[in-house]
This record gives sequence, C-alpha cells and structure tokens, in this order.
Amino acid sequence: MPNSPRQAPPETDELSSGARWRLLGVLLAAIFMSLVSVSIVNVVLPSIGSTLHASEADMQWVLAGYALTFGVVLVAAGRAGDLLGRGIVFVTGLVIFTVASVLAGCATDPMMLNIARFIMGVGSGLLNPQVMGMIQQHFRGAARGRAYGLLGTVVGFSVAVGPVLGGLLINWLGADAGWRSTFLINVPVGIGAIILALIWLPKPLFTKPAGRLDLDPVGGVLLAMSIFALLLPFVQGRENPLLWWLLIAAVVLLVLWVVWEKNYKERGREPMVELALFKIRSFTNGTLIAGLYFMGVSSVWVLVAIYVQASQGFSALQAGLICLPAALLSAFSSHIAGRYATTLGRKLLIGGTLSALFGLLATIAVVFFEEHNNLNVWWMLLSLAFIGIAQGFIISPNQALTLMEVPVANSGSAGGLMQTSQRVGTAVGIAVITAVFYGLNHVAGYSVAMELSFVAISLLVVATLLVAIIDLRQSRTEKRVSTRQEYVPVSNEPPRTVTGAIDVVGPKEPSQPADAQP
Repeated sequence: MPNSPRQAPPETDELSSGARWRLLGVLLAAIFMSLVSVSIVNVVLPSIGSTLHASEADMQWVLAGYALTFGVVLVAAGRAGDLLGRGIVFVTGLVIFTVASVLAGCATDPMMLNIARFIMGVGSGLLNPQVMGMIQQHFRGAARGRAYGLLGTVVGFSVAVGPVLGGLLINWLGADAGWRSTFLINVPVGIGAIILALIWLPKPLFTKPAGRLDLDPVGGVLLAMSIFALLLPFVQGRENPLLWWLLIAAVVLLVLWVVWEKNYKERGREPMVELALFKIRSFTNGTLIAGLYFMGVSSVWVLVAIYVQASQGFSALQAGLICLPAALLSAFSSHIAGRYATTLGRKLLIGGTLSALFGLLATIAVVFFEEHNNLNVWWMLLSLAFIGIAQGFIISPNQALTLMEVPVANSGSAGGLMQTSQRVGTAVGIAVITAVFYGLNHVAGYSVAMELSFVAISLLVVATLLVAIIDLRQSRTEKRVSTRQEYVPVSNEPPRTVTGAIDVVGPKEPSQPADAQP
C-alpha cells in the first residue's frame, strides 16, 4: 500500500504580533480553568463528602477519575489536532469541559459527580496538547520562550489560587453551595474562552485531510489501554491491592503498541506516534526530566497539606495559604525563565533543581526543629518558596526545550507524550510517596514520616538533576552550526528541516532570525 502522507494543519499566513498574543490569551484562559479545577478540589473534598454523603472511595474517584481520563486521551488528542486541525480539537475540549463543569456543580449524588469528573478529564485532555501545538506552530525563537514562560506563570498562579479560592468559597457560601461553586465558576470562563477562540484562533479551525484519514485506531487503543493499566493501580491500588497486577498488563500492552507502531509504519501507514521522535535527544531527555520531576515534587504539596492539617491543626484555608508564596513565586520565576529559555537552556533546569533540593532540605530542617525546638511551622513559607522558584525554572523551560526540535507536524502528539509522562510521574510519585508517609507515620509519627518522605523526594530531584546535566553535556558535544538539520520522517512531502526551532518544508527561505520575532 502506498504511503499516505500525514496531513498536518495547513500552513497559514504568519500571524501578526497582536494576533499571536491574542491567541495565547485564549490558550492560557483555557489552561487556567482546567488547572484551577484540579487544585481547588483538594480543599473542598471534605465538604463534598459531608453534603453528598460520599464514601472515601467516592471521594478518591473525584480525584482519580479526572486524572485517569486526562492521562489516557492526551496522546490521541495531540494526534487528532495534528491531523484535523488544532483549533477544532481545542474548541471541542473547551465545550466538553464547560458542560461537564455544569454537571459537576449540579450533581445530586457521588456517582453523578464522578461521571462529570470523568468527562471533565476528557475535555481537559483534548485541549491541553493543542496549547503546546499552537505555541509551537505560531511562536518562534525568543517569542516561543516568552510564550512558554507566560504558560508557566498561569500554571503557577492557578495552582496558587485554587486552594485559597476553594477555602474562601466554602467559608463564604457554606459547605454545599461552596463546593458546587468551585465547579460552576468554570462556566463563565469556559463560555468566554469558547467565544474568543471562535473569533481569534487562526482559520480554518478544521482541516479536511486531502487523502485518506489515518488515525491508527489500533495503536490508539493499545496506548490508551496501557496508560490506563499503568495509572489505575497507582490511584486505586491502596483500596484494591489486586489492581497492582495490572502493571504486568501495562508493560505487555506497551510492548505490543511499540511493535504495532513499527509494523504499521513499515506497511506504509502513518502510526499514531512517530517513534523516530525519540531519536531527538532534547525530546527524549526532556520527557524523562518531566516524568522524574513530577514524580517527586508533585507530592510536596500533598504532604504539606496533610502534615499541617493532621499534625498542626491547620484549617483547609491555612493549608492553602502556607503554600501560596511558593506558588506565586513559581508563577514569577516562570515568567523570568521564559525570557532566557532559548539562551540558557538546561542551565536553567540545573539551577532550578538545585533550588528545589535546597528547599526540600530546608523544609526537613523546619519539621525537625519544630518538633525538637518548638520552631514555628510557618517558617515553611520560606523553605517552600525555594521549591516554588524551582518549579518556574524547571517546568516552563523544559517544555520549550523538549519540543524545540520537534517538527510542527508532530508537535501535538509530542506534546501529548510529554504531558503523559508528567501525569504518569505525578500518579506514581503521589501513590508511592504518600504510602511511605503513612507507613512511617504509623511507626514513628508525623515528623519522621515527613522528613523521610522529603528525603525520598530529594532523591528523585537528584535524578532529575543528573539527566539535565547529561543532556547539557550531550548538547555541547554535538556539532552546532546554523544549518544543522534534524529530520523526523512524517510523510512523502519534501523533507522537513528543523533549523533551531523552526519547522520548514523544503529549502529554507531567507528570513529574519527566529529570535527577531516579537
């Protein structure tokens, strides 16, 4: 069978500076909405349990259901955006997320709420890869770094404002109306984002493939099943230990997926994921960095919330406030790092991991001296601030650097793969480290459990640091000339050349330097 070319979104006229930043505003509004919905739920779970008479398993699924569907659809959504147009998939995700938020806010029982959360995860999984894909497509050079910096700022701010906003709504409206409002506030934001997306997103939103549409359904199902089998034990294994057997199934399914994708490519078809992407050093190392870092540091905020409420008697609002400076500093450092991502590269990540290590060790010291010398636990405001700064210097630059050499035609699926590594890392890390925390707490108490859990997190951050150093050294040994070409075969079209960060079809036309784009 002849090789059918992958139909990437059509080349549009280069957007003006104003059009690019309006586009980014719509993308960031959607990301803000989806991330606030994650961080705000952690604070309102007790209110959901009391008003809906939900069991612990029900409340666990409020978190797990969203995480599972979000992680499962990411790669498939990225590929759909690459083939059918990122705009139409982005708007579809917005609509699904907004409608599901209404269902969640009006839920009359735990089952209805959990179904709504599953659907919200699908909507969020659809829109997230399109954000990275459109940043890759419409921003270049230094402007791309600034765009990722603003993305990191929004991520940090949404994480910061979520728990505080949830606590305020509960205090203001009461338990029942308070938790419902945390979902319903998505509705005006979602409607506004949908309207602006229809106005400001580059046209056409939908791309009709010129040839046969090849979505590789078997590859999509195999990858989705493997991710589901991998995530489910880590989010529900504590309640049902038999689920840990699914890890074997996850490995088998992942091997089958790789074999299928290779054979599918050899038959002249377009696989769901171009496996040659993993030959790009920056993409492979960056995806590994994302997984390791999220495996460790995502647990920090969970453990802090548990520790200060269970051991120190903090309210949910106080637990949110003790992490607020760290989250705000994460937003600020993301903005700063975005300006230098393309010039300092992995040096930013190395500096960020060192800051994270210092913050982790300082927090261990605060917990130790709080127990033995009556040190005020609010000193965590300072120690956690270093972890917040680290997040800004790691997450946003790593996103930019990981996708820097990925051709635009593959950017959706590549972004989905990177985000999948983050979701898997988060699920695995939280499951393992909280299990360590609870196990040690039964034996030695909250302080020792907190200290040793933070030691485990520190080891994962050290692993992140080592990968970043290796990537930096590898980049220095590579021959660096302006005509350097990285080619990922995606079709029978003219060869795609990536010069710096720009995907070019055919010979590169003389133009302004990429960094000159405002």
